[in-house]
Amino acid sequence: MELPHKILTEISKISREIEEKYPELQKYLVEIPQTLSNEKNKTGTMDEKALKDYLESLKSIVKEYKEEH
Repeated sequence: MELPHKILTEISKISREIEEKYPELQKYLVEIPQTLSNEKNKTGTMDEKALKDYLESLKSIVKEYKEEH
C-alpha cells in the first residue's frame, strides 16, 4: 500500500470517529482534495507532508478532547 493511501485511510478512520463520537469537533475536518493538494506542481496530486500534518493535527485534537472530557 502506498504511503499517501495509508495516510488517507487513517484520516478517514479518525474522521469517522470524530463524526460518530465527537460531532462537536467536526468543525476541524477539512475537505482533503481542496486544502491538501500540492500547490507547487498544480497537478492535483496530494502533498504527502500536508497529509501527514493534517493526520497529526486530527490525532492531536481528538487526544486533547479526550483528556479534557
